[in-house]
Amino acid sequence: MSPAHLAIIDEVETALNSATEAKRLAAAKLVTDLFLTSAGSFTAEQIDLFDKVLERLIKTIELRAIADVSVRIALAELSEKLAPVPQTPPSVVRCLAQSNEIAIAGPILRDSARLTAEDLVELAKSKSEQHLLAIAGRWWLKEVVTDALLARDYPSVSRRIVNNPGARVSAAGFAIVVTQAIADPELAVETGIRVDLPPALRDRLLRSATESVRARLLSRAPAHLFEEIRTAITNVAAGVNRDMAKEVDFADAKRLVESLHERGELNEATLRSFAEQRKYEETVVTLARLTRASVEVIRPLMQSLRDDGILVPCKAAGLRWTTVRAVLNCRLAVGSMSSVDLESAQRHFAEMTTEKARRLLGFWKLRIPQ
Repeated sequence: MSPAHLAIIDEVETALNSATEAKRLAAAKLVTDLFLTSAGSFTAEQIDLFDKVLERLIKTIELRAIADVSVRIALAELSEKLAPVPQTPPSVVRCLAQSNEIAIAGPILRDSARLTAEDLVELAKSKSEQHLLAIAGRWWLKEVVTDALLARDYPSVSRRIVNNPGARVSAAGFAIVVTQAIADPELAVETGIRVDLPPALRDRLLRSATESVRARLLSRAPAHLFEEIRTAITNVAAGVNRDMAKEVDFADAKRLVESLHERGELNEATLRSFAEQRKYEETVVTLARLTRASVEVIRPLMQSLRDDGILVPCKAAGLRWTTVRAVLNCRLAVGSMSSVDLESAQRHFAEMTTEKARRLLGFWKLRIPQ
């Protein structure tokens, strides 16, 4: 160690014992600048010395004055300088990464190659959404890291990971994302075009997606995935059509609903309960009974991929939106309609008058055998 280096070490010791944060910050900047000027030529022993000195300075500053805005700015600048340097002392990196201040931790979480997968997993388990977003933006992420990030169940983090081509995602991780994507059209599109999305999960995603999401997904599909996604959409659509065309036995549901009606227990709350439990037959028969329509009138409306049809008997029955939403979601095998589609349906439902709905339903009754 040169005399100049030794003199700086002495200055650091003085700064550590000083009562002013200004001296500690000045010492931290001095040591950082000295390190950066020759980072590539230092030996492991010299890097270790810098590590110990800087770590002591940073911890002392954080403990005593992190509430000071000027201190936070200074440490954030320090983090920005050290983050891209591959030789940055590891203890300093971890110290900065663990800061609750995202301005300080962010640069290290995004860029530092010194953080190991184990470090990232540990941070992903305990830090804030903003910290997780910073980690999710790293160019290269192992599956063990994305699993830890996705386990926190932040849609914003899922979107960041899905849009990161260097983030590897396990089947379990993708399962979490697909579940979130059911109610998030943009996430559904971004997830659907991932080349590493397992086929079974892509089918599940497409099965629960709206027609508009499927169309957008196909329009965004890269050339090497276009045919695969188009085939998957075709197969899923065919499967949906088959499901809608198959015979459903409503006999048991009719007996149950008629029994409830005779006891005076058939009402909107009953309908909502059936719908929330995804009891399709009971939901269809109950809605038919409440509107004095036949199952043959209500069933096609429930099977349609369009939402406006089923809104008519719901409005005619004077249902509240919470019940209508449950009926709309009951049409899906899993998951829920997207927030965008639900908002559109709610708007149409509010604009529709009860008189118009009853008139239209009456017209359908005349056209369809009772």
